[in-house]
Amino acid sequence: MSALASTTANLPVTPRSETGGAHWYALYTAPRHEKRVADQINQQGIACYLPLYRSVRRWKDRRKELALVLFPGYVFVRMALQHRLRVLQLPGAVRLVTFNGQPVPLTEADIENLQSHLTCSGNMEPHPYLTAGRRVRVRSGPLQGLEGIIQRTKDRCRIVLSIHLIMRSVAVEVDDGDVEFIA
Repeated sequence: MSALASTTANLPVTPRSETGGAHWYALYTAPRHEKRVADQINQQGIACYLPLYRSVRRWKDRRKELALVLFPGYVFVRMALQHRLRVLQLPGAVRLVTFNGQPVPLTEADIENLQSHLTCSGNMEPHPYLTAGRRVRVRSGPLQGLEGIIQRTKDRCRIVLSIHLIMRSVAVEVDDGDVEFIA
């Protein structure tokens, strides 16, 4: 896959088909097939979103910056449910995330937070799933309006954003002075 293809998978694509009744769904993929499935979904004219992050990996003889999948095993797809067969028939697509046998849409806020806030920040990374803790909101800066759970270490302050449907979290570094606690 070219470098350009991996960065464009990080952007939402407007579907050529009608968006009436379309919701965001989490599509579970075969291991390490996320980028390929996202490319195939885009070729079908269906909107998808594959959040990526940059990581530097070192080997004995070289260093390389890689674009890694933020949520391994998942691609987010915006579609009406009647188009799910077109997506599920793609090689590498396994199933939609369901509850009691019915596909469950993600909240618009979850996808909006990922697309608008986290993609503008270069310091995001996967984090173990987190649901308990002090809730905060970023009041200024490029992440303004982002809500999550604060996690402090010695010299770092991070906000953990959790997507409960797939039980995955992502952490982004923020400045201590930019956050306010939510009651």
